[in-house]
Amino acid sequence: MRKDLPFHLMSMLSEREHKGLLRELKTDFPPIDFCSNDYLGFSVTGKLKNALVQYPDQDIKSGSTGSRLISGNSLFAEKLEAKIAAYHQSEAALIFNSGYDANLALFSSVPQKNDVVLYDELIHASIHDGIRLSYANRYKFKHNDVQEVKELILRNKDTAYNIFIAVESVYSMDGDLAPIKELIELSNLFKNVYLIVDEAHAIGVFGEQGRGLCAEPVIANQCFARLYTYGKAMGCHGAAIVCNQDLKKYLINFARSFIYTTALPAHSLRTIDVAYNLISSNKDQVKLQENINYFNSISADLFVIKNQSAIRCLITGSNKKAEQLETKLATEGIYTKAIKSPTVKEGTERLRICIHSFNTKEEMDKLVSVLKKNRVE
Repeated sequence: MRKDLPFHLMSMLSEREHKGLLRELKTDFPPIDFCSNDYLGFSVTGKLKNALVQYPDQDIKSGSTGSRLISGNSLFAEKLEAKIAAYHQSEAALIFNSGYDANLALFSSVPQKNDVVLYDELIHASIHDGIRLSYANRYKFKHNDVQEVKELILRNKDTAYNIFIAVESVYSMDGDLAPIKELIELSNLFKNVYLIVDEAHAIGVFGEQGRGLCAEPVIANQCFARLYTYGKAMGCHGAAIVCNQDLKKYLINFARSFIYTTALPAHSLRTIDVAYNLISSNKDQVKLQENINYFNSISADLFVIKNQSAIRCLITGSNKKAEQLETKLATEGIYTKAIKSPTVKEGTERLRICIHSFNTKEEMDKLVSVLKKNRVE
């Protein structure tokens, strides 16, 4: 007997469609890419695929056959984790199937009852979901407001067992940077305060050889945990939590999204390994920064938030205006993305733009020209 979707779920879908907020999957993308997170072009240009062809031939399985704790572990996975840890100047690393899984693992298992999590109001949804699964109390603070973080610490330091601060080094929607050094200085004032940094949009873009914003040893060694994802600048898939050996051991034993999932297959591990070899050359990172500098020079009057990340946002203030601007650019062959509420807060709807190492000056000139002709007032 066929059963329809329950009425209240259909009502939720209908309401979202009525408000113009229905999410749909698409496959027809305009040719000029200012949308994807493939900042270094490892995926789009085929650079990673071509590098993999040169990889030493190995007799590998098509799947990993089980979780890392059953049959899915391998010597290669452990060697890769050692390579990741060394690259990011840390004791240890633990690979996860995605950045979402990694954040879910970390924030659902580490903060305990009587602990507190302080999180930036613009933090990624995966961190929100992880925190919700924990037993810790949680408080948000205004975006990048170190003073409010300090006030929240002082308010909770005597009653909380531990306090965890959650930030992104580069924010995925605004593209601005977290005040990492100030937060480290603040956390170091208290024995029970721990800083966790999501470097998803910084790896490959910032730091020597694309190591991220926490690349300096003085910073790296003072973060309790850092998260690196491989589906953005690295052009592949997966993620790793970089931390000390004790935290790695704890996650292996208590992080459910690590314990109860099939491990990444060998091919995915190979792509991560080769992607690290590619970013270590710095060539694509240098080209990306050149493109970011050029784009900044021709678009200075368009954007409120100015930075050296690969992400730009043009605030439209409404879903309709964001959609209209996306559509207009698409007719010109330019691929961008309207980011609508409830993904972002109502009133901050925007057009999200990503700069890549493979974008040409002509493409950037065209994008800025169309944006200026269709300026949102």
